[in-house]
Amino acid sequence: MRSFKLHSGKSGAALTLRVTPRARKTGFAGVLEDGILRVRVAAPPVEGKANTELLTFLAKVLGVRKNRLEIIAGQRGLDKIVSILDLSAEDVQARIQTWISGQEQD
Repeated sequence: MRSFKLHSGKSGAALTLRVTPRARKTGFAGVLEDGILRVRVAAPPVEGKANTELLTFLAKVLGVRKNRLEIIAGQRGLDKIVSILDLSAEDVQARIQTWISGQEQD
């Protein structure tokens, strides 16, 4: 799998995503050429439903509470930056890689 963009900060990591709403099911859909991780969400982009589903999915994947995640850029767009508090970029990458590997085996 191609490497995706992660940034470390003082209090955690930031993840660059491209979100596709109204998908058949929620999940990772690969890494784009520029290193942006692509995520599909089943919810429509209405009244913040897609953003809520995205954060719920990421919280599950990363094993953190939803309140440790925040969309810090791209609230209304397809390209987003999500802040993950109290996890390093390396931890986030490892947890996402583990999740994707587990899904490929199913």
